[in-house]
Amino acid sequence: MTRKPKATSIDIAHRAGVSQATVSRVLRGSPLVNAQTRKRVEDVARELNYKVDRHASSLRTQRSGTLALLLFEDPTPDDSHINPFFLSMLGSITRACSRQGQDLLVSFQQLSDDWHADYEDSMKADGLILLGYGDYVLYRDKLDDMVERGTHFVRWGAVLPDQPGISIGCDNYQGGRLVAEHLIDGGRRRIAFLGDASSHYPEFLERYRGCNDALAATGGSIDPALQVDAETSEEAGHAAACELLRRGAPFDAVFAASDLIAIGAMRALGEQGLRIPEDVAVVGFDDIPTARFARPSLTTIAQDTTRAGQLLVETLMQLVRDEPATGTILPVSLVVRRSSDPA
Repeated sequence: MTRKPKATSIDIAHRAGVSQATVSRVLRGSPLVNAQTRKRVEDVARELNYKVDRHASSLRTQRSGTLALLLFEDPTPDDSHINPFFLSMLGSITRACSRQGQDLLVSFQQLSDDWHADYEDSMKADGLILLGYGDYVLYRDKLDDMVERGTHFVRWGAVLPDQPGISIGCDNYQGGRLVAEHLIDGGRRRIAFLGDASSHYPEFLERYRGCNDALAATGGSIDPALQVDAETSEEAGHAAACELLRRGAPFDAVFAASDLIAIGAMRALGEQGLRIPEDVAVVGFDDIPTARFARPSLTTIAQDTTRAGQLLVETLMQLVRDEPATGTILPVSLVVRRSSDPA
């Protein structure tokens, strides 16, 4: 008597009219499949007498097939508390996860929570992608803890020589140089910097250093009176520009460490009757969608968020598979708009 061939996940996918990846998600209990599709796949599996050896599967992979994207809260004027720069990465990260056959769990976190001790240990995810973190000095302890626990994670941020874990980031230093060179070419010499230029915000510090070194090449530097701390929000940018004006030191350009800071600063400058760019040129960093619609449109440094999202997922999967992985610094480009170009 000829034994009937054992049904496979490919057979289930064909009968249920879904992809094999969807069948795999249903059979391993992923929460990211809608109820209707789940029921259809489970019904077909029963019809074909398909049996899942969950113990063998677990021993074989020791993985959930899910990556977790943790977004950390930022100060924003609305209820989202998400830096719009990171929103531009979501599509790329989602597509990259799909290509890798991974589900993506997106979670919003407060930095004070114990997120670092939760996800991978509870098998919610095989690894973590971290976007946004505020004060790096406070955040680093949790990164050290994850390294100690053997957690797979990769973050978007400054690529530092002594950092815990792996980061994907942009060339912040080169971005700062590009800004200063552009402003110098436009005849600007008294460049103010709005942003925390310290180890607490290493990306901002590198942008400051790049700008200052480009000025130094022409015999200048950033006057300490023209540097004002600011976090990434329009409100912080407005407050920093008001403080800059209060100090009374002359300036003919503002380099804001982020677009949100720049947009807030432009509002403060306009309130004091200063014309942009005729009186003061303004340049930001990030090229968020709002930058092109600001009045005037904002000159800024663009980062490749599409490639960033791909690299975050690809690098994390290398770690999950115990393959060698390293940090990457992505190039940046200057986008010139009306806020710095009177032509």
